Amino acid sequence: MLNFTRRNFVLSAATAGAAFGLAKPLEIIPSALAQGTDKSPLNPAGLKFHKFKVGDIEVTTVFDGAITREHNAGFVNNASIDDMKTALRKANLPDDKISNAYTVTIVKIGGRTVMFDSGNGVGGPPGSGALTDNMKAAGIDPASISAIVVSHFHPDHIYGLMTKDNAQVYGNAEIVVSEMEYKFWSDPSVLSRLPEGRQGIAKRVQATMPGWKNLTQLAADKEPVPGVRALPTYGHSPGHTSYLMGSGTAQLLVLADVTNVPAINMANPGWHVMFDQDAPMAEATRRRTLDRAIADKIVCTGYHWGMPGAGTIAKDGAGYALVPVA
Repeated sequence: MLNFTRRNFVLSAATAGAAFGLAKPLEIIPSALAQGTDKSPLNPAGLKFHKFKVGDIEVTTVFDGAITREHNAGFVNNASIDDMKTALRKANLPDDKISNAYTVTIVKIGGRTVMFDSGNGVGGPPGSGALTDNMKAAGIDPASISAIVVSHFHPDHIYGLMTKDNAQVYGNAEIVVSEMEYKFWSDPSVLSRLPEGRQGIAKRVQATMPGWKNLTQLAADKEPVPGVRALPTYGHSPGHTSYLMGSGTAQLLVLADVTNVPAINMANPGWHVMFDQDAPMAEATRRRTLDRAIADKIVCTGYHWGMPGAGTIAKDGAGYALVPVA
């Protein structure tokens, strides 16, 4: 049963130790770790996938690859490059560049295999696009995906739904998107309101999704598939949505881009990363959601956390810390 109420968005006195005070939420599947050639600072073991269970929910996080970015004074608009380097060193990450990773969450729930977001697809940044191969390494046939639930429409989350010529990759799966997110990006007039760097997203959405007969728009707070509830987490994008599910007393929350790399705006929740469309709203959402994850002892997955890409959240001074699943 899902323990979801708006009142649950409160700060808890939970500590890092209490973060694991769950009633058997995690079951690590021994054969789940697959070593490969995907090594990067955010995936030092080179994991292609990681499997675990939250109650009866089977969870697989699948690595879509990783990139590095040169330092840019605009990456965090209220912190300096020196601040960034200090934060990266504190997290034992290289500080000469900014590491980023992409990790897709797939769950088996209620007899269905549900994927959250779809990776970069073909033509993404060099170092990305490993999702399909790594799904197969995890024993997941892409054709077995019955539903793809989308958090938001940034390219690294939806371009895996499309081929280079904009044909559908998952034509036989149900695709569920946020109604608010869809309306924003599919509105022809939005092009005049977007910076040039984001106009390509709107153009591609408008060239593809309106013709998809397997696409469903979901209102906030509804269930995209039985047993999964949409959780509005706006700010990163107009309709950014996370997804909550439960099994017994254990809960799983697919956070998507509520945070970027943990060393950046999980440890420093007030930092405004350039990808957040409404940075003050994104910050308020981030704090509220992470506080709720601590209070309710929820296992979370994050799209840019690297591998294993999942864990519990703990308070860490003025910020938060990720305690990865084993």
